[in-house]
Amino acid sequence: MRHATYILVLFLGTVAAYHNETKEFVVPLDHFGFQRNETFKIRYIESDQYWNRGNGPIFFYTGNEGQIESFAKHTGFMWEIAREFEAKIIFAEHRYYGKSMPFGDKSLDNEHIGYLTSAQALADYAQLVNFLQGGKNLKPKYPVIAFGGSYGGMLAAYFRIKYPHLVQGAIAASAPVHMFSGMVPCEVFHRIVTSSFNVASKVCRDNIRQSWSVLRTFVANKTNADWLKKEWNLCVAVNDTKEDVQDLIDYLQGMYDTLAMVNYPFASDFLLPLPANPVRSVCQYLSEKLTGQKLLEGIGKVLQVYTNYNGKGECVNYKSTDYGNLNATGWDYQACTEMVMPMCTNGVDDMFEPMPWNFTEFSEECHKKYKVYPRPEAAWLQYGGDRLQAASNIIFSNGLLDPWAGGGLLSSISDTIKAVVMIDTAHHLDLMPQNSDDPESVKMARQEHKRNIEQWIRNFRLNNA
Repeated sequence: MRHATYILVLFLGTVAAYHNETKEFVVPLDHFGFQRNETFKIRYIESDQYWNRGNGPIFFYTGNEGQIESFAKHTGFMWEIAREFEAKIIFAEHRYYGKSMPFGDKSLDNEHIGYLTSAQALADYAQLVNFLQGGKNLKPKYPVIAFGGSYGGMLAAYFRIKYPHLVQGAIAASAPVHMFSGMVPCEVFHRIVTSSFNVASKVCRDNIRQSWSVLRTFVANKTNADWLKKEWNLCVAVNDTKEDVQDLIDYLQGMYDTLAMVNYPFASDFLLPLPANPVRSVCQYLSEKLTGQKLLEGIGKVLQVYTNYNGKGECVNYKSTDYGNLNATGWDYQACTEMVMPMCTNGVDDMFEPMPWNFTEFSEECHKKYKVYPRPEAAWLQYGGDRLQAASNIIFSNGLLDPWAGGGLLSSISDTIKAVVMIDTAHHLDLMPQNSDDPESVKMARQEHKRNIEQWIRNFRLNNA
């Protein structure tokens, strides 16, 4: 299947159109066993608009948890430097996401979901790269540079680590490769979320911290619960049950996490439509000390910005577990198997209710949902975790406003495993399209990325002359 179209990327306030085709590539269901011989198709977006077919590089985005169009739209850095490097661009869709479903609409059923792993996805990408190089195990003609953000950034780094003969280097943006069991404190993520709100307004932070007990007490009364449903535009009223109240609190905590993660200096619809500097924007409603019902009115205004900034939102479904604009349903299974990232809160160093990390409870919940038990050491054993001294040609970039930076590599390990730290940016902003409001740290990071890409391509050509 080929489908020609244009990717529209907002570039310095102007929409830039990049010609591309959406294609399909056949991969094995199971790369590592010989009992299952089924195949299926993964999608990839290809653009050779600026490609030098003689020896131009291949810029390869290692797709993560969602439909590939979303990552192609918001990874403007790759599109913007393609002309300069005369590069072909590839955005590969991760198996079990988007339309790359091995069992169609039954792919996420428990009996079929077991082939959703990072290793299987990387093997898909390896076969696709080999195909793009001409196949038949030929000597690589084109240097391949992997790019990725968040889980995609982890995959970009792991792609270089596992397949160094196929991938010359990797730009791994906001990749929490240290977020696994025993590597960083479980409270680090929510400490950074709290810090983002603290920078915007200490009063805002304190109001949020006080809101949990106010909310729990308030909804115990049915009249109050009916008022809250109307005031917050909830799809259903909160019943006075432990599960119902916890669902709402979990939803609100997820809201604050997301606002901190995508705290960009410009309006964006990456995960969902939000204003520029969304943390500061919502804190205007909590900028003075509030109590009781007035505090809940302020939280309601925050909720409306989060769920209906563009005026197209419907009622707030606080029981939903979706991921905004990303169709990332399969991620929960990955978090229950190999991507086990412990998180906790203590209510002192953060603005949330105390919630300790309980692996036993987490494990049993995963088994209840998927009939599997987590393997907390799996990713560390496969990819090295915080022991990457043997790897090379990977740039780990992190913005210190990003909660995921708590699990990122923030210090260079060697001359070829480098950390690029941006003190005033959120989640993989350096991979997003250029914007006039970009901080200087992001501009410098992009220049550093380009210098390393140039060096990797130069070394490839010298070694393959």
